[in-house]
Amino acid sequence: MRRTEKLMKDWLFIKEGERCRVDLPHTWNALDGQDGGNDYYRGSCVYERQVARPELHGKERVYLQFEGVNACARVIWNGECVCTHDNGYSTFRVDITDKLREMNTLTVEADNSKNRRVYPQVADFTFYGGIYRDVELLIVPEVHFDLEHYGGNGLRVTTEVQGTTGRLHIRAYTNRKDLKTEGIEAVYTLRDAQGTAVGSAKGCNTVMEIPDAHLWNGVKDPYLYRLDAQLMRGETVVDEISISYGIRTFFVDPDKGFFLNGASYPLRGVARHQDFKGIGNAVSEAQMDADMELIREVGANTIRLAHYQHSQHFYDLCDRYGMVVWAEIPYISEHMPEGRENTFLQMRELIVQNFNHPCIVTWGLSNEITISRENRADMLDNHRKLQKLVKKMDPSRPTTLACYAMCSPFHPVTRISDLVAWNLYLGWYVPGLFLNDRFMEFYHRKYPKRPLGYSEYGAEGMPNLHSARPRRGDHSEEYQAKYHEYMLECFDRHPFLWATYVWNMFDFAADARDQGGEPGMNHKGLVTFDRRIKKDSFYIYKAWWSTEPFVHLCGKRYRYRAERTTTVTVYSNRNEVSLYCNGKRVATQKGTHVFRFRVELAKENWIEARAGGLSDAAVLYRTRRLRPEYKLKKDKSKNWI
Repeated sequence: MRRTEKLMKDWLFIKEGERCRVDLPHTWNALDGQDGGNDYYRGSCVYERQVARPELHGKERVYLQFEGVNACARVIWNGECVCTHDNGYSTFRVDITDKLREMNTLTVEADNSKNRRVYPQVADFTFYGGIYRDVELLIVPEVHFDLEHYGGNGLRVTTEVQGTTGRLHIRAYTNRKDLKTEGIEAVYTLRDAQGTAVGSAKGCNTVMEIPDAHLWNGVKDPYLYRLDAQLMRGETVVDEISISYGIRTFFVDPDKGFFLNGASYPLRGVARHQDFKGIGNAVSEAQMDADMELIREVGANTIRLAHYQHSQHFYDLCDRYGMVVWAEIPYISEHMPEGRENTFLQMRELIVQNFNHPCIVTWGLSNEITISRENRADMLDNHRKLQKLVKKMDPSRPTTLACYAMCSPFHPVTRISDLVAWNLYLGWYVPGLFLNDRFMEFYHRKYPKRPLGYSEYGAEGMPNLHSARPRRGDHSEEYQAKYHEYMLECFDRHPFLWATYVWNMFDFAADARDQGGEPGMNHKGLVTFDRRIKKDSFYIYKAWWSTEPFVHLCGKRYRYRAERTTTVTVYSNRNEVSLYCNGKRVATQKGTHVFRFRVELAKENWIEARAGGLSDAAVLYRTRRLRPEYKLKKDKSKNWI
């Protein structure tokens, strides 16, 4: 039967002639890709290790499997190049069975050099080089579910629901054209969450019905079945794979937004980049789990996994916890005529490898592609061909597009995908929070049958910068919170939006940036890059989205205040909050989400917010002058473009 042997330890790593030993996952840009200057190393490095011949039984086949090598990979086995791969975010494999020796030398040349044929090349994030996900030997029977079609697992399942009956359309692909000539049959068993068989079917192209199907219903009830697929020769199992699977339906209404299983289900969530401070993109599954827990805590029900294919482990987490997902390829910022084939490759791999995840509801064609105005005709043609490709590969899901803020609503690229969304930072990069309302109202009036979403919106927020009078551009924690307060109210006024995504859940590395006094970072996250600080803006979303009772006292890091009377803000999902100063009740307010109190400051002040048995507290000090470290020191900041 199938088994794997991990190849994670003791690699020789060679960079510009220097050698050291490393374990995987690994990136060579963990530090220089996060320190600013737009000068992180982009080039070719070599990984090498010895691999013993695995013990084989009969005519088993051995595949080398890579889950992520950024960005281009050249795989050399015993001195022979056995494959190349030009996608830094997807799984790829190569059969090495006939090239095995007792001891083998595996060499991987990983290359994140600048070029004009592999995406991404221009974007607001660091393109970390390295083998940053797992590498393993995958040992399978001679006859097996196909492993050589764009990194997929050989199984494709779609669902429909009629009344209370679920119907699974199952298509299996194997490495044999005709299983019957070898006396082999594909057999399927569907098991419920307790492991009890609730459905069965046979054949490589078949349908299974499940009476009284338990639907995958987002964060409310992310119910998953397990589908066991077996290749059987008589009573003998030849090969077997299993997938978790959710049965659900969805659609988007241009007036009423997103519907899941026939019920209105407004998609309100966050975008996520995969990197981490001091680690880059070489994150562990434990760190992915921690990211998911933070996203769940804030109360989101959807995630835009930007701007590339993420780890299979994270898509599995989204399935398990009911997160609706926007999945996309890194066709971003600039159309490269030489990169057209790469967009098709990356889209094919994204869809084939992730087709069976119930969490995914839309495929993203591109992001901010109109930043560059060159090669417009070629870009439009490429998008039209991508649209046709996706609809042919997966007619069950709509496509979408994330438009650049300056992209005109009348631009032809905005009408190619099934859905559309904008990356808009009105109130941050340009003044006027009210312009968000104007844009939504105008677009919906102009294109009433075109579903509109907000794919990105946000403001930089530094937890060490503070202001009693927050304003656009000051990078203060207070302005970021003020911005998001407005946006939540704005979305509530426009329920026709099919989805909205905070940019970003976490601060992330963008080595070309120099903003907020910390170069190399995009600070729009609700949580800091090291995941240690939940900014105040995190809690305004928790107040709107989460049902977990809490109360949060804002401004705890704004400890020293040069004012006689200060405003204290409290976020909570309780409907009544009381504020105390040095043991005395200042006031009690009834309301929703946001509670503001005016407090006369003494020299030292113990401030406590209480709501329904919950409390949060901080010490504030009154000073003569504003602390200089609370103010952004640079008059000018450098964006990435």
